[in-house]
Amino acid sequence: MAEQTKITVEATVNAPVEKVWKAWNTPADIIQWNTPDPSWHTPSSENDLRINGKFKNRMEAKDGSFGFDFEGTYDKVELYKEIAYTMADGRTATTLFTEKNGKTILATTFDPETENDPEFQKQGWQAILNNFVKYVESK
Repeated sequence: MAEQTKITVEATVNAPVEKVWKAWNTPADIIQWNTPDPSWHTPSSENDLRINGKFKNRMEAKDGSFGFDFEGTYDKVELYKEIAYTMADGRTATTLFTEKNGKTILATTFDPETENDPEFQKQGWQAILNNFVKYVESK
């Protein structure tokens, strides 16, 4: 099997890193923003943000036609700077938080899965990130 190229999505949030970090990692916030489009939602979220801690976000189509648990284990947690984790299927992802002039740049790099086109996956992860930006900036 050929090695997949990692994919990176990025966005700038007009908010300080402390606020961005909190919204990124608090289950009550996660269920508000963690969706690629309005036909989906995240009805539940669990997050134990520490090395070897686990997270699980239940993602479902609102019509009930499809759903899955997006889950993994944290490999690195550096407050206000970096979160890295391994997903249940062995893929990895890293999110970097960079504060600059009162704004926070978020960059997530992840291993794509093999079932869907990498560009489709990039669009999905970017859509979730864009939704996160809208959510934080409206709070």
